[in-house]
Amino acid sequence: QVRLVESGGGLVQAGGSLRLSCQGSGHSFSGHVMAWFRQPPGKERELVAAVTSGGTTRYADSVEGRFTISRHNGKNTLDLQMDQLKPEDTAVYYCAADRSNRALVTVAQMDYWGQGTQVTVSS
Repeated sequence: QVRLVESGGGLVQAGGSLRLSCQGSGHSFSGHVMAWFRQPPGKERELVAAVTSGGTTRYADSVEGRFTISRHNGKNTLDLQMDQLKPEDTAVYYCAADRSNRALVTVAQMDYWGQGTQVTVSS
């Protein structure tokens, strides 16, 4: 069974940091693009950051310079270091993977999804 399991969410004050992790199992994601998406309350799911197997990254403008995506192909893991958090970063964060291995990704194309982890940033 192919699974992506996120961890590391929680409650943090504005200006603080959190690190999200995603563990893949049941499948090798080494040749996939992996990405973090988020869904704020009452809004659509949106891309946060993506990284190809070769290390090419793409960030949403709203998180550029504050968030860092990284992956370890051998361990099937994906991380998201979130610094300088803002209340508008509050959302459920999802790990996802796609066989295209291109950094330009959309919600619709992703092949695999995790269950999500809640991140809440208080002001």
